[in-house]
Amino acid sequence: MKDVVALGELLIDFAPVSTDAAGYPTVTAQPGGAPGNFLAALQKYGRSTAMIGKVGDDAFGRLLIGTVAEKGIDTKGIVCDPNVFTTLAFVTLDATGNREFSFARKPGADTCLTADEVNTALIDEAKVFHFGTLSLTGEPARSATQKAVAYAKEQGKLISFDPNLRKPLWPTEEAAKEQIEWGLHQADIVKISDEEIEFLWGISPEEGAQKLLKEYGVSLVYATLGPKGCHFANPNGCGEVPSPTGLHVIDTTGAGDIFGGSAMSQFLKVGKAPAALTVEEMRAITRFACCAASLSTQTHGGINSVPEEAAVRAIV
Repeated sequence: MKDVVALGELLIDFAPVSTDAAGYPTVTAQPGGAPGNFLAALQKYGRSTAMIGKVGDDAFGRLLIGTVAEKGIDTKGIVCDPNVFTTLAFVTLDATGNREFSFARKPGADTCLTADEVNTALIDEAKVFHFGTLSLTGEPARSATQKAVAYAKEQGKLISFDPNLRKPLWPTEEAAKEQIEWGLHQADIVKISDEEIEFLWGISPEEGAQKLLKEYGVSLVYATLGPKGCHFANPNGCGEVPSPTGLHVIDTTGAGDIFGGSAMSQFLKVGKAPAALTVEEMRAITRFACCAASLSTQTHGGINSVPEEAAVRAIV
């Protein structure tokens, strides 16, 4: 039995470590992809996980499968395709560690997962099915994702969704909104950022959380607030948790995914339905996730930046 299975992208993040006199960065390759980062946090904090996705049958694809396996994530659902290249993401950072992405993905392997390649047996084993929107940006991965979500819902699995908006990957902002809206309507648990709420509806994180509960049928919402922390809500109430202070931010890549995976790990430990959590239970879950995500920003990358649980507990 798996706790969580996620579908989506595995890719290489190229993060700058220095810049020459002309402004060109020296970069380091890091394993990443939002679902992979999410599962790495879950696995680190005692949950069993599996990944569904596609990489190229190339050096980077084989490295990614090896890294995911080394973290303890089941790789049976990862297809290695010799006809496409593993997706690459080039990250640029500003002075505060915030990042922008450029993608080598026309197409990238992650977009080429077909519906027939989705390993539904892994979904059968799981308590929770998680997905994001990078697999909804184009075909055939969009249909594969839709099939997997429909199957998971038919099997009575909890559905977790993170919009993870990357505007450069969408043909138009309207296309992005359409697919994010579809994802939100499928989900029981949503991790969404304040920027994504503003993008969708032009309202506050608090208003966005209530909109998701009342109009979309979501049971539990984490509305992250960047360095400020996170607003949480379910039908029993809401609240806000600040991020820990005094940490030196190097790279925020993967922090939101690590928040989501960390929150899910603690949610599963409570053992309740998402709508049944008390405010204090949500507060404790969110505090742990905020601390894990904040600590992850002290090093580069996503999958490899998940902090040890003891380090998180030390600042919770």
